[in-house]
Amino acid sequence: MKRYGLAISGILMVLVSVLVLPGFHAMAGEKIGFVDIREVMLNSDAGKKAAEEFKKLLEKDRILIQERETELKKLKDEVEKQSSILTETARKEKEAAYQKKFRDYQLLVKDINEDLQAKDRELANKMVPEILKLLAAIGEKEKYTLILDIGTIQVPYFAKENDITKQVIEEFNKTHKPQK
Repeated sequence: MKRYGLAISGILMVLVSVLVLPGFHAMAGEKIGFVDIREVMLNSDAGKKAAEEFKKLLEKDRILIQERETELKKLKDEVEKQSSILTETARKEKEAAYQKKFRDYQLLVKDINEDLQAKDRELANKMVPEILKLLAAIGEKEKYTLILDIGTIQVPYFAKENDITKQVIEEFNKTHKPQK
């Protein structure tokens, strides 16, 4: 039985070397590039401009949220300070008013987050197809077999000299025409 096991192991090793190793030799001649599309979006001129606009929107929303938080804190402090002198009915009305304002605040924060996410998706929808088109042109021109987006898939190791992210940013800055 042990003799058959060794024979089967030997046959498997021969099959692996015949079938798999030529694949490795073929892959060794392939040119694989790596890019981080998210980094291209953030560090290109168009991405930086969009980030500035995004930052302005965020600041405007942050001020609105802070105003609502201040109102809520003031109302909560008022309810707590007056709770001993208010009638049960008046205290419940103030607590209900506070709860309503708190729900409104939560809805405001949720709406703002959804708006920001929608703007982020909108930006990605505008830029990604153009970046992919550029990557296809670079891949074809420079004879890449494959270009992987290291921003979306986990790649434990890659040769840094095959990272074309900076090249893509430079090319994107040259070719990108902002949509009006």
